[in-house]
Amino acid sequence: MSSAWLLPEHIADVLPAEARRIEELRRTLLDRARGYGFELVMPPLLEHLESLLSGTGRELDLRTFKLVDQLSGRMLGVRADTTPQAARIDAHLLNREGVTRLCYCGPVLHTRPAGLNATREPLQFGAEIFGHAGLEADLEVMELAIDCLGAAQAGEPVIDLADARVLGGVLAGAALDGAVLQDIVAALSDKDAAALEGLSAGLPDEARRGLRALIRLYGGVEVLPAAHDALPARAEVRAALEQLGWLANHLRSSFPGLHIGFDLSDMSGYAYYSGPRFALYGSGSSDALARGGRYDEVGAVFGRKRPAVGFSLDLKALAMWAPVSPPAPAIRAPWGESPTLRAAVRRLREAGETVLSVLPGHEVEAQAFECDRELVAVGDRWVLRAIDPTAP
Repeated sequence: MSSAWLLPEHIADVLPAEARRIEELRRTLLDRARGYGFELVMPPLLEHLESLLSGTGRELDLRTFKLVDQLSGRMLGVRADTTPQAARIDAHLLNREGVTRLCYCGPVLHTRPAGLNATREPLQFGAEIFGHAGLEADLEVMELAIDCLGAAQAGEPVIDLADARVLGGVLAGAALDGAVLQDIVAALSDKDAAALEGLSAGLPDEARRGLRALIRLYGGVEVLPAAHDALPARAEVRAALEQLGWLANHLRSSFPGLHIGFDLSDMSGYAYYSGPRFALYGSGSSDALARGGRYDEVGAVFGRKRPAVGFSLDLKALAMWAPVSPPAPAIRAPWGESPTLRAAVRRLREAGETVLSVLPGHEVEAQAFECDRELVAVGDRWVLRAIDPTAP
């Protein structure tokens, strides 16, 4: 049996109604980003592999499709994340002094889905601020991300805050190889206390106590004071907790209805982030709809280390939360060779109207667009007439 119509697993077509909803949301989010002063960039889908993966950690490497360039013989990668490309553009092409705000929207491709129901071809929208190390940039990125969820009407948003420096402070002075550190990060993110206990068996007592406390530090406003009491009193840890408190206070001020939580054991992207990070959820969503944070180290591989903070989301996933709006009513027009008819149709389309030409032999077929007007001949002119919905 032929299977020419079958698609790979976790790859799907986007049909007209959903495509319209995604496109409308894409335009809305790009307008929101422009309102904050972000400039749109369009990086290529393919790059040299070392450019895509430099400074991003093993997780992104595993999710990147790789192929050999037939022209140069070099290894290429299909981007799995646009953020490294934005960092390259800022560091190598724009090379500006001061603050640069960049946004993007385009497809990425994953070798493995991020979740059980996730697509391997997300439509990634993101925004990045380069050149400012202060928390003001982190706050602006979070506010834009929250505004994006609001534009999609994803319900009352919930934000979880964390900081990659907390784990670094807990493990300061402990000799760990990369593989063990990755396993500790995975155990913390999975809240796997048994695995964490085994992995920390050879660590100093202070680090072991810190890890035992860290895996329990998630919840509401009570988390920060509990973390102050339970975690090692190191400057790196204290600075991270104070900055999370500052961000939470300003977010409450800007968004009084926002639900703010803390999950200090969530180490997703630990090899990538260098400071505060966040995950945004919609009402009832089990998976984060947007993720972001500070990643000051990524630009260094392109010869220009700059402070950087940003976020990204999958427009396809976010569009599932957006309300379904019917297309604007269209105009029905007969097909004909009359110059005046064709000129009338062209004028209406140039004015932004949707005009459906009824092709010969298809006069009684249902249309994808609902027509509330029709173009009719009155003498030697073509005029619009309302369609009577009760007429047969």
